[in-house]
Amino acid sequence: MNNWKEKLMTNWHLMRMVRLGIGVMMLVVGIQNKDWPVGLFSLFFLYQAVTDTGCCGTQGCGPVRPNARKSTIAAAQEEVIEFEEVK
Repeated sequence: MNNWKEKLMTNWHLMRMVRLGIGVMMLVVGIQNKDWPVGLFSLFFLYQAVTDTGCCGTQGCGPVRPNARKSTIAAAQEEVIEFEEVK
């Protein structure tokens, strides 16, 4: 249970707040106008805001983190290539 609480209460950035705002606005408009498709679509944005996911899953479309980039470059530089002469 603590994991969900930590995930909900931490790491709030601009895009997460935008998703929450859009979700709440669409939900209110859907309820006021009795337009249930808009209300259901708002749940998509609310889900993204609460779980901190995007359209592609958890940071699926995000840029490569610097630590991951360094480790792949370091691994490529440390790889020793052996050549064999063919006659």
